[in-house]
Amino acid sequence: MQANEQTYGLPQLNAPAPHFKAQTTHGERSLNDYRGQWLVLFSHPADFTPVCTTEFIGFAERAEEFKKRNCQLLGLSIDSLFSHLAWTKNIHEKFGVEIPFPIIEDLKMEVASAYGMIHPNAADTSAVRATFLIDPEGILRAMVYYPMTNGRSVDEFLRLLDALQTSDEHGVATPEAWCPGQPVIVPPPKTSEGMKQREGEGYDYVDWYFSRKSL
Repeated sequence: MQANEQTYGLPQLNAPAPHFKAQTTHGERSLNDYRGQWLVLFSHPADFTPVCTTEFIGFAERAEEFKKRNCQLLGLSIDSLFSHLAWTKNIHEKFGVEIPFPIIEDLKMEVASAYGMIHPNAADTSAVRATFLIDPEGILRAMVYYPMTNGRSVDEFLRLLDALQTSDEHGVATPEAWCPGQPVIVPPPKTSEGMKQREGEGYDYVDWYFSRKSL
């Protein structure tokens, strides 16, 4: 397994995501395998823990929704491959849910370290709950960290993926809690002449810097 070093110890938004090559429950995977697709890479502190179990069930139950958006899922913890396999088998037996996505074995914490998942103040030996959205060009577009005690909202990552894809396709921004079908924010003009013209450009105009439109 190989991982790039980061200048500041953490990955950077809008920069290439750290490269990795690692063993998973579905065989060897590398970042290059996901070129041309979006990727949600998410870590969990440990196998056979209750909060992590709920999160994996949540991702599994929405895996098809991510797939519809040309997005793959990839889990990670610093546990062994055999632990991952036993845990996913247990989830199927006890909860009736198949885990359809790979889980990285990261015993040496190389991927976790490259992605800034190791926070000594949060846990001595575990990767924190971190989630990374990587675009089809391998660029890191979003990262979110959660405390050890509280599970993530999988629906929020679907919403964020929709927002990022909409921004890329249409060159717009999205407001707080935006969901598909709602108005988007038009980028504000960058010149004084553009500022004067904005009110008459046919948008839902509030002020020169704040205008919305429907897609």
